[in-house]
Amino acid sequence: MTLLAVKDLRTEFRTDGGWHAAVNGVSFTLEKGEILGLVGESGCGKSTVASSLMRLLPGNARIGGGSVRLDGADLTALPEAEMRKLRGRRMGMIFQNPMTALDPAFRIGGQIEETLRAHLKLDRATARAQALSLLQAVGIAAAEERLRAYPHELSGGMRQRVALAIAMSCNPDLLIADEPTTALDVTIQAQILHLIRSLLVKDRGAGALLITHDLGVVARVCDRVAIMYAGEIVETGPVAAILGAPLHPYTQALLRAAPSDRAARGQLPTIPGRVPPLTDRPAGCAFRERCGQAVAVCATPEARARHLPMPGREVTCVRHAA
Repeated sequence: MTLLAVKDLRTEFRTDGGWHAAVNGVSFTLEKGEILGLVGESGCGKSTVASSLMRLLPGNARIGGGSVRLDGADLTALPEAEMRKLRGRRMGMIFQNPMTALDPAFRIGGQIEETLRAHLKLDRATARAQALSLLQAVGIAAAEERLRAYPHELSGGMRQRVALAIAMSCNPDLLIADEPTTALDVTIQAQILHLIRSLLVKDRGAGALLITHDLGVVARVCDRVAIMYAGEIVETGPVAAILGAPLHPYTQALLRAAPSDRAARGQLPTIPGRVPPLTDRPAGCAFRERCGQAVAVCATPEARARHLPMPGREVTCVRHAA
């Protein structure tokens, strides 16, 4: 059952030269009980997608078109007061940096309790008990003691567990996790990802959008993956299919550049060039200047058309046009 349906989302930022699209025509769906990975280089627009879904954009940004439907209701059309009711209640988010995601002026227990009392209308004692239970669920030792701690007294891994506890506190339908394992060692990364998959998605039936640049993370925990480049989705499909037989040249280049045994011998390939800035996005395929397979038609608007070369797969590349 479809939980989230994003259709032709366009998010724009204002510069001295006017409004420019950082997210341009993005479309994807997310099912209940599914984890969708959103993958791409820094600057591709992944975090802007997350902020757009939550309607937490900075003052110089706006949603310029498209729709974001949660169980059929278009979030882009909701008044801000209605969005505030959804954030934390039906939509949980884990932000990118565990070092700054928590308020340094408040104790851990108070930050969890605030969410519970605001959305579930619990009394203080019940909220406190629930906060303790949540810390235990995410694997924090001496949980009762940690409730009284301030964020600076916790390690990065503990802070991210607290962020997860807050995100799951009201049993949301949708979790958005923006690089949730950044700055964590590999053991803690694996534990955080396991908690997201087991506690929220598989046990509670939520849907999760996992934003990452790490294809290894995608391979371990995601069901489907969407590859993003220069503000657009260029390929989507099941994880095994995408990683086993990528269709878009950008996806192929990402996989070649992924660390492997060859990288340890100094043979790690790179993708030449850089992501084009949002103020200078080309009319055709944005990847063509970095692509070794580009042809003349890649410079035309036709190159941005979506194709369905096989069931469950979608790719934006003229090489796969019917």
